[in-house]
Amino acid sequence: MQALTPVPAHIVNLADHEAEASQRLDAATWAYLHGGAADQLTRDANATAWQSLHLHPRVLRPLAESHTRVQVLGQTLAHPLLLAPTAYQRLAHPDGELATALAASAQQTGMVLSTQASCLLEDVAQLFLAQREPPQQTAPAPLWLQLYLQPRRDDTLALVHQAEAAGYEALVLTVDAPLHGVRDAERRTGFRLPPHIRAVNLPTPLPDATPTGLDASHTLQTLLAQAPTWDDVRWLVEQTRLPVLLKGILHPDDARMALDCGAAGVIVSNHGGRTLDTALPTATALPAISSAVGSHITVLVDGGIRRGTDVFKALCLGAHAVLIGRPVLHGLAHSGAMGVAHVIRQLLDEFQVAMALCGVATPQACSPQHLWH
Repeated sequence: MQALTPVPAHIVNLADHEAEASQRLDAATWAYLHGGAADQLTRDANATAWQSLHLHPRVLRPLAESHTRVQVLGQTLAHPLLLAPTAYQRLAHPDGELATALAASAQQTGMVLSTQASCLLEDVAQLFLAQREPPQQTAPAPLWLQLYLQPRRDDTLALVHQAEAAGYEALVLTVDAPLHGVRDAERRTGFRLPPHIRAVNLPTPLPDATPTGLDASHTLQTLLAQAPTWDDVRWLVEQTRLPVLLKGILHPDDARMALDCGAAGVIVSNHGGRTLDTALPTATALPAISSAVGSHITVLVDGGIRRGTDVFKALCLGAHAVLIGRPVLHGLAHSGAMGVAHVIRQLLDEFQVAMALCGVATPQACSPQHLWH
């Protein structure tokens, strides 16, 4: 790994991280890492939806016993922040997922590694598990692997067995992307993966590993014929000892189906607005999904979370924890592991301030009453 790089002194929030990263990356790479599908309306609406929720604080509440601990998959974690799976992190920084793992473990933050990671899953696990802090009133920060079901079930099983052997503690099955969305920004800039960056944990590249859409329509029927179904979810749950979470749930009926299939959790997600443009924002979808599954399974959410107040609002709407994606890449792009750690720390500090100023001592006390209706 490269030497640690200090974070520029002028960066005080996640918007600053984004601005700095945009200056460090070329236009094509930026279009891939930061862009969304079509007109990017859903990408932008994710953030706007959190911002449009107004806090309704209480005052003079007892805060002496405050903490940030949450329950996720039956374990007590230090705080409600995890890192979402994002592909090909070596596009942002030469150390890629290794730098992210170092930062996450140092900050007691769970990490979900992408199937399309550009570093070996065993190397990431070895670094993450060796560096994570010993627990204090909590379980160690979790390490999960995100999966795309492969066309051949044997290839999917090989990934699952690799993850189990390497120490990964859950599987996150992405269910909302049987093919890429129509990503205009990538096509305009002509984005292609550099020869030295690939999905090193896959035996062969995914059929849609380069931008798809109108310029790759000849592959559409092949991709749709291989699209996973609920039967595949049931099969996967039966094949592994690890808990399985479904990522990409926006409809409460699908959340109920996930529960029926034996999933341990759902992640309310629209793929960061990268697949289906004009899909509803995750903050809008979250309350109905939380209500649909109640306390039976873990409910997480991602998409557009840029402030500690957003984390607070997500918990008020029923999420047990949140995941962040693009901000991790922003910090990684300009300062490697230090940049990722800085992003995590800023969000956590802001979350604690939001709790205190709303008169909330613990994440478990976050509720809809702290939002203006």
